Amino acid sequence: MRKHIEASEKGQTEYKLTDAFLKTIGPILVITSIFFLNFTSRITPAPLAPRIETDLQLSHADTGTLFLFISIGYFVTLIGSGFVSSRLNHKRTIAVSNTALGFALIVTAFCSGLWTMRLGLFMVGMAAGLYLPSAIATLTSLVPSQHWGKAIAIHELAPNLSFIAAPLISEGVLVWFSWREVFLLMGTMALIMSPIFMRYSRGGDFKGEAPGFGALGQLSGNLSFWLMVLLFSLGVISTLGIYTMLPLYLVSEHGIDRNLANTLIALSRVPAVLMAFAAGWATDRIGPRRTLIFVFIITGIMTFLLGMAPSSVIRYIVFLQPLIAVCFFPAGFAAMSLIAAPRLRNIAVSLIVPLAFVVGGGLAPIFIGYIGDRHSFAMGIMICGGLIAMGSFYAGLLKFHKQ
Repeated sequence: MRKHIEASEKGQTEYKLTDAFLKTIGPILVITSIFFLNFTSRITPAPLAPRIETDLQLSHADTGTLFLFISIGYFVTLIGSGFVSSRLNHKRTIAVSNTALGFALIVTAFCSGLWTMRLGLFMVGMAAGLYLPSAIATLTSLVPSQHWGKAIAIHELAPNLSFIAAPLISEGVLVWFSWREVFLLMGTMALIMSPIFMRYSRGGDFKGEAPGFGALGQLSGNLSFWLMVLLFSLGVISTLGIYTMLPLYLVSEHGIDRNLANTLIALSRVPAVLMAFAAGWATDRIGPRRTLIFVFIITGIMTFLLGMAPSSVIRYIVFLQPLIAVCFFPAGFAAMSLIAAPRLRNIAVSLIVPLAFVVGGGLAPIFIGYIGDRHSFAMGIMICGGLIAMGSFYAGLLKFHKQ
């Protein structure tokens, strides 16, 4: 009888948790729409890179520096985002970030040289950097911890759809206009979305915690914090770092037409959308640590093959590599939310993510571009694949805070 009662109570608890999660899907989707604009704006230079490189007469390494400046700008404001959200609240911080992003993109559309382009993209990175800590704090406050994996998987629809949309939007605009109109379009969309977000979003009506010496001391003395910096750097390399240089790699070393290369890259991200949900389910079932171990091993192998594959099979590897790479983020953000006390969560995000994006989204493209100028893109990508595979070892060392 006791077992029957316990099973019934457990079933009722699970039903209540599931019902609570379903009620939060609407607010999660609203936040996800802002993330879509935020992420698409930062990766749009990738499909435009061949055209920008030609128009501005840049080397491969110069083109790689454009992504470094986005990452540095992202780093600067992401580090200080806690100061903003502690004065405003998380909802207003998200709206301010999106509005500033719209203006920064419009300014970038009028840049005409390497350094002005770097400055414009630096501003894009700065505007985008305020978003993520407030978004993660809002999500994890809306959803029971048992459903964090699924909630973050929904949120991760945004970058996965961005990887599909950015090449398609770019090629669609380039049929009639120049790459500058792509930035104008994205900036206008961001400015339109800000008041819609403020009107219809829910959650985030609480202030963040500004970084202080006490909080920084607790995090810096936590080995799992530094492990997460390393793991997120490798996760960003496997997705954004490879993605940013992939069009140039396919065009310059495999002789694929730019339009076909961007279309191929966009289509390769379609199955990845479903894989993000699978990763969220796996994270809730077997835990983020085990999920990360499997993801890093397989992603490392696929990335190595992406650089090693001959032209006759490269298109197949382009489809396979992102399938597993995107699985990092639901497990990664869930793990990040577990390495420290809840009050330190937004601070952990504001420190880990910018460091990871500077390495994975900034330094990695420069490294791949530099190796591409000196030797070949393939060699740079294979080295990245080896480093990513090593992440499986470090994921096993993570220790989580008791919730």
